Amino acid sequence: MPDSGPPPASFSIRAATAADAPVLGVLHAAAFTPRHERPWPADELKALLALPGVHALLAEGDEPLGMILIQAVAGEAEILTVAVRPDRRRQGVGRRLLDAALSAAAKANATAMILEVARDNTAALGLYHRYGFALRGQRPRYYNRTDGTTADALILGRSVARDVASVPAR
Repeated sequence: MPDSGPPPASFSIRAATAADAPVLGVLHAAAFTPRHERPWPADELKALLALPGVHALLAEGDEPLGMILIQAVAGEAEILTVAVRPDRRRQGVGRRLLDAALSAAAKANATAMILEVARDNTAALGLYHRYGFALRGQRPRYYNRTDGTTADALILGRSVARDVASVPAR
């Protein structure tokens, strides 16, 4: 899939707070609506941010580019969601968010990270496999799409104990 915009010249990643929930909601809607999945609205994201161990990271350049939410509890971190604006995909935003999430998990003393991803999300699967995530299980027909179809969820995991700096070359 070609990118529809130029790569961001530079962008940074910062911790997001409950005050950023409206921006996070817009990013989530932009990333998930084209796949006919129900996006998480700002009020749901704000409620998630109030849970123990939940961290949100926001990628920003001249405008918001993407976000990732993780929860680190009892030695395990879970990626709750990742959203990158469709016109900014394949430009390093997702990789940098994943790098930052792994670092945050390590700082929270997590030794493992898990996530779930739709079986048909080949771009995300490619990224996760490059980062050493491996299949741990699956949930048949887990995702209910707004068009009435379903998609299986694959549960992937990896160790956080690996040197976080040993992520794939850019």
